Amino acid sequence: MDYKVIQDCLIVKPNGEIDSHYADILKKEIENAALRLDIRNIIFDFSNVDFMDSSGIGLVVGRYKYTSAMGGITAAACISDRLMKLMTLSGLLKIIPACKTVEEAITKTKRGGKNEL
Repeated sequence: MDYKVIQDCLIVKPNGEIDSHYADILKKEIENAALRLDIRNIIFDFSNVDFMDSSGIGLVVGRYKYTSAMGGITAAACISDRLMKLMTLSGLLKIIPACKTVEEAITKTKRGGKNEL
């Protein structure tokens, strides 16, 4: 996983497959980074993710709950067609905005995260 901070957003860029093992690792790394950096907005950049199972959905939902409790936003960006289908069927996109680019996701955090897609 790579991450960086842009404005007040933690941009998380997982790599490869997000299964139960990798989801647990990501959860800990994201929580540590968000707390250490005092960040309340999290954007997932899925451009390097090949596969995600229900553990990945749970990971994103957990970060959504975390950011919501802090008054922040969780968003997803750069989603492949395959992941978009999974996120749509799971209902995930009903609670977080899906964006074409990270820059669009950052803009949405400034507007309160409304999912206009």
